[in-house]
Amino acid sequence: MDEMNLRNYAYLGDAVWEIKIREKTILMTNNAQMLHKLTTAKVKASYQAELLQKMEPYLTEEEHEIARRGRNLPIPVGRRQNQTEYRKATAFETLIGWWYKNNKDRLNEIYEIIGE
Repeated sequence: MDEMNLRNYAYLGDAVWEIKIREKTILMTNNAQMLHKLTTAKVKASYQAELLQKMEPYLTEEEHEIARRGRNLPIPVGRRQNQTEYRKATAFETLIGWWYKNNKDRLNEIYEIIGE
């Protein structure tokens, strides 16, 4: 399961998710301010935490374990005000990064499940 550090999967997942969202938002408007607003609404921790909850019933045992371990990664000092939300968002990003590297078909399934 771990050819790469979980922190690196989360880092990759953050970028993959932002690209996915930007691909959608560029079709919605040409206005730079609106693009930024639409994108940041979907790449923020609270939204990612909601999506993790939405997809949890569909996760395999292995995916639940990856999410659990991603949720338990150390939190940067500046993010400690809402630890639970940030931890869930990190778990979400870890899964996105893991699927991106290991199973793109599953990543696309999850995108369909969560409606993205």
